[in-house]
Amino acid sequence: MEEIEVIESSESKEEEQRVWSWGAGTDGQLGTGCLRDELSPQLLQLPFSVSALACGGGQVFSWGRGTSGQLGHGDMANCSSPKPISFFEDYSVTQLSAGWNHSGFVSDSGCLFTCGDGSFGQLGHGDYISHYFPRKVSYFINNNVQQIACGMRHSLVLVEDCLGNQVYGFGSGKRGQLGISLDKIRSFSLPCINNGFEDVEIVSISANGDHSAALSADGHLYTWGKGFSKMCDSYIPQRLSSSLCFLKAALGWNHALLLTGGGEAYMLGGSTHGTLSDPEKMSPVKPLSENSKEAALEKVSGLDDTKVVQIAAGAEHSALVTDSGIIMTWGWGEHGQLGLGNTCDQIKPRAVSLDDEVQSNDAAFQVYCGSGFTYTIRTLSLSS
Repeated sequence: MEEIEVIESSESKEEEQRVWSWGAGTDGQLGTGCLRDELSPQLLQLPFSVSALACGGGQVFSWGRGTSGQLGHGDMANCSSPKPISFFEDYSVTQLSAGWNHSGFVSDSGCLFTCGDGSFGQLGHGDYISHYFPRKVSYFINNNVQQIACGMRHSLVLVEDCLGNQVYGFGSGKRGQLGISLDKIRSFSLPCINNGFEDVEIVSISANGDHSAALSADGHLYTWGKGFSKMCDSYIPQRLSSSLCFLKAALGWNHALLLTGGGEAYMLGGSTHGTLSDPEKMSPVKPLSENSKEAALEKVSGLDDTKVVQIAAGAEHSALVTDSGIIMTWGWGEHGQLGLGNTCDQIKPRAVSLDDEVQSNDAAFQVYCGSGFTYTIRTLSLSS
């Protein structure tokens, strides 16, 4: 996810919502109306409520860098404040994703739309053309698309059909991130079904950088593409050899965060800029095959007995939300994306202070990461 934000607006008279952003902002990706980095959380004045946000069911707004048409406004201009995407006035968007220079949108009828840079085929239209307005991906015209996940130059799509849930990939495939062939593929411009899930029920997909991942219904993590911690690339999905049951995965450029059903946060791979909370513990384990290795899975340190309810990963930084509504960040901090008031890297999670923060059992927090910036949404229930 890079310098683009795409959100769905929602209307709720029983909720009060506040949104903060911080970190890299020179392309307008913080939505503050200013073109500068912010080292501390900035409270945004938004004329709508947010039901979903993708850094990278309702009206869709976008802002940030638009040089490839990824904002969907019909031009290549940056936008420093939220602007509605007029194309979706007659659609209800239920899920969306922002890649480095392209975006994807899923409607309530299961249709897929993409826009932005198409030079690697990552828009799925069978060509390498960029589009400045969202365009329907005709390949899925008779399928029920559930999710899209946009990486740097590739896309994954989760589709429900008569055979169950299927994963498709298109775009750049040189690191194996498409999962469609054991051979090296520079790029593929049409959706092609993934080879590794014939007997697996997939419920969610993730993409970032040259990484791809999926979670199965029974809580197993599968990864493919660029190898973590300088391990070999994998051209087909590899199941992580762990007895843990995972509820959510978040991918960075060199690491992955995982959340278990018991509220424990784990990290896979990556020691750059402290994305691994304890770099000295990083070590390779027994290879899965002659051409593939698995990086060490370690529990995020410094949390003691804290229960984690949400995770997010940027390029080289990480964020989480605890069950008491505390936002914690660590990793790369050059642009202030940790929200700690400085540009220092952090090895272990540190709490972020939000102005006007409300500690309430009725307040729910969500955190989202772009490559070098972070968003937090606090929703406070006003019902008695």
